[in-house]
Amino acid sequence: MTVSRYAALILAVMCPVLGTASAQADNEFPFGVDMMLETRPQPGSKRIPSLEIGDQGEARLDLWCKRGSGQFSVANDTVIFVPGTMAETACTPDTAQADDALVNALAQATNWKRQGDIVSFIGPTTLRFRVNTN
Repeated sequence: MTVSRYAALILAVMCPVLGTASAQADNEFPFGVDMMLETRPQPGSKRIPSLEIGDQGEARLDLWCKRGSGQFSVANDTVIFVPGTMAETACTPDTAQADDALVNALAQATNWKRQGDIVSFIGPTTLRFRVNTN
């Protein structure tokens, strides 16, 4: 067998395997992952809310102004987020309200979906987070 035929055979065998791994990643909840909300910073700030989900569903939220914790429970495409304690910091009323609205939107999410590096939490408001790949 020539080198080019051997390479073609390897590619023919590996492509379906690699495609399956990518499809599985799209179906797996992002445990052990750090993500950033797809949004712009609040006026006068450079911060973008982030969400870190541990291997057991424990969550750390680092929002525009507040920081806190929570817990995710997942079954298939169903998700439940229970907010924990949020640390109050010196915020403007608008920023504090935006943080509260974000936590409430996560708590009201009933489903999740992952497409590549985008994880969506779906409820009355859909929140899109981008997985940090660095």
